[in-house]
Amino acid sequence: MPSSLETTTGPYHTNGGKFSRRGLLKFLIPSLIGIGMFLVPFTSGESINIGMGFLADGLKALLGSALPPLATVILCLSAGLTVLVKLTQPTWLDRGPLKELFDVEWLWLALRVLGALFALMTLFQIGPTFITASTTGGVMLNDLAPVLLTFFFFAALLLPFLVDFGFMEFIGSLVRKPFRIIFGLPGRSAIDATASWMGSGTVGVLITTQQYEQGYYNQREAAAIATNFSIVSIAFALLVASFIKINHLFIEFYLTVLVAGLIAAVIVPRLPPLSRKSNSYYEPAGCRIAEESTGGIGILRFSLGQAVARAETAPGPGQLVRVALFNVADIFFGLLPLVVAIGTVALVLAEFTPLFTWLSYPMVPVLEWLQIPEAQAAAPATLVGFADMFLPAVLASNIESELTRFVIACLSLTQLIYMSEIGALLLKSKIPIKLWELVVVFLLRTAITLPIIAVIAHVFVF
Repeated sequence: MPSSLETTTGPYHTNGGKFSRRGLLKFLIPSLIGIGMFLVPFTSGESINIGMGFLADGLKALLGSALPPLATVILCLSAGLTVLVKLTQPTWLDRGPLKELFDVEWLWLALRVLGALFALMTLFQIGPTFITASTTGGVMLNDLAPVLLTFFFFAALLLPFLVDFGFMEFIGSLVRKPFRIIFGLPGRSAIDATASWMGSGTVGVLITTQQYEQGYYNQREAAAIATNFSIVSIAFALLVASFIKINHLFIEFYLTVLVAGLIAAVIVPRLPPLSRKSNSYYEPAGCRIAEESTGGIGILRFSLGQAVARAETAPGPGQLVRVALFNVADIFFGLLPLVVAIGTVALVLAEFTPLFTWLSYPMVPVLEWLQIPEAQAAAPATLVGFADMFLPAVLASNIESELTRFVIACLSLTQLIYMSEIGALLLKSKIPIKLWELVVVFLLRTAITLPIIAVIAHVFVF
């Protein structure tokens, strides 16, 4: 009996595994550009990055100190235009992308205004210190916002090369069966994980949200992929290892992260709340994934046929440019204010209140049971990652025990859900996931990965 493989419905048919040279080139050339930009690591001096990352770093270096004021201007424009549209409801905004961008719910309007206020206060150093401090508003405006502006600018422009010309179909058909068996997810989600690993977890979420909105993931799959496959990049892992002074253990450190992360990715999607998500697709797009018989064609040739068929129906240059520019505007005017608003509040709670210390009290006996030294000092670092992924490393940097620093560093990279970036991006996306569900997923990942990391640290590393 011929096997069935994931493919796309509508015009994407393999025609018995035959395809034209033009179609093959239309798949290969853009896809190779996308692979080169998102999935292939390069070294420059002592740094490891992807092509898109080098472009973003170059733009960041070019603009330099102008980026925080630029981010503030964008945040103020976002808040001002959203308030204007919400209050006046102009007739020219009845439909189209501008309505989607600026006619938002009151909660998102409030967050946009809050993000603009936080940025203005931090830039001009006016208002309460707990907002304008270098560890709260300063982190968001001076450290994170410039990275997001430059990184997402190129991500939005270059992402079509990776997702619109058949590469997702090619990989999805090749690895569909093992991904369904192991993770219960479509094979194309392998791209999300690889893009996160080589580039950034936010890029992985960006790919997932776009695939969901285009009808390639259902609600359950999109939520599971975004919360379990958006791993931090290898470049950020190197930064954490260096900051927490375990550079000499980097191979053991990253292997531990991969093992614990893979086990969590197998278990967490099978547990509530993710397992209870609907299998329905994003309504405006519908389902664009179906099962199609290979008809006796070899899996490689079948996958290639699917990729070429997708490339043949790819949008033209004009449409790609329009979509890319809207994505850039959506990130700048929609995502950036949320990241600054939510991230600043989260960092204020972490830095200026005992909230995470109180919440972490139950973790002390757990760490002692796992025989982790300095459990009292390490406990807050096990939960503070929900606010920002770098905070656990900051809190653990002064812990004397190298084993404890190793465990905290590994845990911070496997928890994945942090509100200063990934959490804000998910809440802003059309993927139906709520704040309390993000909290539960964070706690589940912590409960699953912490014992695994501790066992590996005790048995294989120290």
